[in-house]
Amino acid sequence: MNTELTIQLEDNLIHEAEMYARVKNVSLSEMIESYLRLITSVKQPKKDVEITPLVKSLSGVIDLPSEFDYKIEYKEHLSQKYK
Repeated sequence: MNTELTIQLEDNLIHEAEMYARVKNVSLSEMIESYLRLITSVKQPKKDVEITPLVKSLSGVIDLPSEFDYKIEYKEHLSQKYK
């Protein structure tokens, strides 16, 4: 079932959105519906996840230099491993 919704937006934004929708060959309503489906389907992370004592105890165990880049280190590790 479709329900009508009235929203207030700036004129220039509506104009730009209508031009974009025309280029994409969709209606403005379809475009807005698609966007709303996208943002409401993304699963939100749980905010009440408890950090276990083990994880808390491991926090800050390793002291790395500020210039440390794990990607470079991992790349070097793999190149040595597969020589």
